[in-house]
Amino acid sequence: MSTISVPLSTELDEYVTTAVRRGDAASKADLVRRALRRYAEDEAINVVLRSQQEMREGKVIYGNLRKILKKLS
Repeated sequence: MSTISVPLSTELDEYVTTAVRRGDAASKADLVRRALRRYAEDEAINVVLRSQQEMREGKVIYGNLRKILKKLS
């Protein structure tokens, strides 16, 4: 596991400290790891939602993927 150092504003630092004191997370690092996991999950959901929107807009390619990729390269 790697370690990074991230400067936080006073407001964010107080928020993190308060969350840990309340027992929302075991430590500051735990809270940040959980926030990053949540961010990654949100991004994955957004990719699916964008794909669904593109399908509704007709931006879909049908056919054999290998043949399509050959044509594009």
